[in-house]
Amino acid sequence: MEYHQDRFEDYSLLIFKKDKLIAVLPANKSGDTVYSHQGLTYGGLILLHTIKFDSVIVIFKELLEFLNKNGFDTLVIKQIPSIYNTFFTEEVQYLMFILNADLIKRDTLSVIDLNNKLKISNNRLEGFKRGNKHQLLLKEEDDFELFWNKILIKNLKEKHNAKPVHSLDEIRMLKSRFPNNIRQFNVYKNNQIVAGTTIFESEHVVHSQYISGNADNNELGSLDFLHVTLINDIFKHKKYFDFGTSNENKGMQINKGLQFWKEGFGARTVTQDFYKVSTSSYNSLNDVMI
Repeated sequence: MEYHQDRFEDYSLLIFKKDKLIAVLPANKSGDTVYSHQGLTYGGLILLHTIKFDSVIVIFKELLEFLNKNGFDTLVIKQIPSIYNTFFTEEVQYLMFILNADLIKRDTLSVIDLNNKLKISNNRLEGFKRGNKHQLLLKEEDDFELFWNKILIKNLKEKHNAKPVHSLDEIRMLKSRFPNNIRQFNVYKNNQIVAGTTIFESEHVVHSQYISGNADNNELGSLDFLHVTLINDIFKHKKYFDFGTSNENKGMQINKGLQFWKEGFGARTVTQDFYKVSTSSYNSLNDVMI
């Protein structure tokens, strides 16, 4: 997280049992509030895999009490989407109920279960066939410059008046630190880039962090060609393919066209919840186990 440390005041916490680290909370602070780190897409309380329910209660109680005694009134915590967990671990979700936490946001992720795939729609398959007809070529590249400068930055500016979350230098730096987890796939026609996606790969999940194509995308079928190939061939051994969210306006609306496109590949919805918890409520966890 150090690459954007100037944007956030870090307040990440480590939880120990005696001398053993058993949990971490990546976090930042602002005023009297501590947030699940706002520089991370997926955050929350990260637990040692051997931790059981009664210990999670103690950990979360100690966490809230620590924050309260250090002058913080509120903890805003975002859950890790279930597909990113190695084991079932929804204890904190239950504790949000006990603590009467406020659900302040719920994002939707479009995810394909690669071990139980649904049929890809005719629209997406027709796009894939157009890609083959136009003799498109898919290549994995070591550098991001071509995609960033020729496709991504231009499209985000024109369509959304926005910039990529990561600058070119930042994504290169992250690639250097995680060479096997951050990957770039470009699509070419006649040696000219026409589309691409930046993949964040974890143990079980493949996530398309950035997806973009040029103005000829529909005619060429370049994004359909790209993703059908990724789903059916390159990443078929993974558990899940995550297209990410189609939410807009702080999660209250969904981009209909984008959602339709993702669901055409067989994606269905996984949610990610954001909660606001009063740190003074820690004593509510005293009597959960009977």
